[in-house]
Amino acid sequence: YCLSGHPTLPCNVLKFKSTTIMLDCGLDMTSTLNFLPLPLVQSPRLTNLPGWSLKDGSAFLDKTELIDLSTVDVILISNYHCMMALPYITEHTGFTGTVYATEPTVQIGRLLMEELVNFIERVPKAQSASLWKNKDIQRLLPSPLKDAVEVSTWRRCYTMQEVNSALSKIQLVGYSQKIELFGAVQVTPLSSGYALGSSNWIIQSHYEKVSYVSGSSLLTTHPQPMDQASLKNSDVLVLTGLTQIPTANPDGMVGEFCSNLALTVRNGGNVLVPCYPSGVIYDLLECLYQYIDSAGLSSVPLYFISPVANSSLEFSQIFAEWYVNSQLEMILELIQTNKLKHYPSIHGDFSNDFRQPCVVFTGHPSLRFGDVVHFMELWGKSSLNTVIFTEPDFSYLEALAPYQPLAMKCIYCPIDTRLNFIQVSKLLKEVQPLHVVCPEQYTQPPPAQSHRTDLVIDCQPPATSYRRAEVLTLPFKRRYEKIEIMPELADSLVPMEIKPGISLATVSAVLHTKDNKHVLQPPPRPTPPPSGKKRKRVSDDVPDCKAVKPLLSGSIPVEQFVQTLEKHGFSDIKVEDTAKGHIVLLQEAETLIQIEEDSTHIICDNDEMLRVRLRDLVLKFLQKF
Repeated sequence: YCLSGHPTLPCNVLKFKSTTIMLDCGLDMTSTLNFLPLPLVQSPRLTNLPGWSLKDGSAFLDKTELIDLSTVDVILISNYHCMMALPYITEHTGFTGTVYATEPTVQIGRLLMEELVNFIERVPKAQSASLWKNKDIQRLLPSPLKDAVEVSTWRRCYTMQEVNSALSKIQLVGYSQKIELFGAVQVTPLSSGYALGSSNWIIQSHYEKVSYVSGSSLLTTHPQPMDQASLKNSDVLVLTGLTQIPTANPDGMVGEFCSNLALTVRNGGNVLVPCYPSGVIYDLLECLYQYIDSAGLSSVPLYFISPVANSSLEFSQIFAEWYVNSQLEMILELIQTNKLKHYPSIHGDFSNDFRQPCVVFTGHPSLRFGDVVHFMELWGKSSLNTVIFTEPDFSYLEALAPYQPLAMKCIYCPIDTRLNFIQVSKLLKEVQPLHVVCPEQYTQPPPAQSHRTDLVIDCQPPATSYRRAEVLTLPFKRRYEKIEIMPELADSLVPMEIKPGISLATVSAVLHTKDNKHVLQPPPRPTPPPSGKKRKRVSDDVPDCKAVKPLLSGSIPVEQFVQTLEKHGFSDIKVEDTAKGHIVLLQEAETLIQIEEDSTHIICDNDEMLRVRLRDLVLKFLQKF
């Protein structure tokens, strides 16, 4: 089941061996671009825009249901960007299962949710509007709202109470830790190399293996490289979360970021970097550390403004083992030398310390809420200033739309370290899954670059694609089930060789199934009849175990069989060939013996003694076991 149309913010549900597993619950927030920004201070310019009215002080977030989410048993989280819809699922759908994620994923995911809630809730909501969601009214609205799909499913942002409740349902796991789900399947997180604590997942039974690859990177930004070896021998590999900008090189984008930043600051302008409070911001700070001294910019202050800025920097030290040591040391040195200062908001200490020109890292990348709205209003009128977009989640042109006309320079340097199509093709050749399943977007070139046939997944057999709100049957069948056999029952088996190297034994047993584990137990011994006349209760009855007829194997050579019949006094024997075998006619006895590959029939008229005699002659050519 595919519940998301955004391949880098996936939400899929896998039904496998009687378990229902949700793979990620990404939150597509591009619908926020349909709304006006939420400024901390009421903006006359935004309020008085023609044709619009700031009636609703809340951002709406997208969530669509395809199946009854209360039936989901577990949710597997691959990285902190792919868990932002978790409170909607755990708190509003009747979900009673367990969520699995690594500790850094949970803690940084909490920061992202906390920042989002803080940004939304600190803006007072004077009025609320919902009638516009009516389809008859929606079609009268200006674009892009009139073209928005399924606006009735958009939800208000969750609360911090809902966030805490959702996160309390998460069970922390470590890489390569094997987790049993109801005895039916085993799930294992693997390092994906993309972000702190990011994971790919193996979902396997005794005989089938499904790999889920989401948000992976082969770059050495973090000390835990991508675990590729464990993905081998997969029946199905579900592939999602590739780079959103396959034509852009992350290293080249970082270089462009630094040079544009330096150019602006040297000319006396300020630089605004809309960003999340974790992730790419640390890669940018590491590069700036190495760059600002050589560029003569060591006196330019770097400000990191977020309600969770302090917590984010603390986590970078708590999870030190997940970082490349040099990166952590550089960030700590920036803080200790006062080159990097962090604040919860633009109020308070920041107002006193603020000096220009400077570089400000703040959220939200959509430019619709957070402190970034204030700086866009403050710096947008000057061509000396620059806003540099590094997060690829939002269209920067749409993000800027409410602020036009804009004098400040806008630079687009999207940095996405996830796998590109060349890396994916190489990965698939190495791990060789039997089948690849991926979003439809990865099987055709991007709409804006239809000639780039290299920007698709290239594998054999061709990948099976899926789209939002589609139900797909995975291209493999379960053929075997593992059954354990009790030692005392195994001791009683007497195998017989029916072909060189192949032995068979019959077994009469009771199959006991519990928690998806199957065990063959010895059959109950028959109990002696009761001595008294007291009638037993029905529940005391033990099921009768009838004697099992021996199984037969082998083939009957017709010529030798005819000779044997003649030796035992049968005459006037005629053999006829049929499509499936032979028919032996005993004309004198008015009897027919039909010999086929998998059956033998003796047909005679009400002469049981003759039938038994012929049966015994047939059995001489067959093995019993």
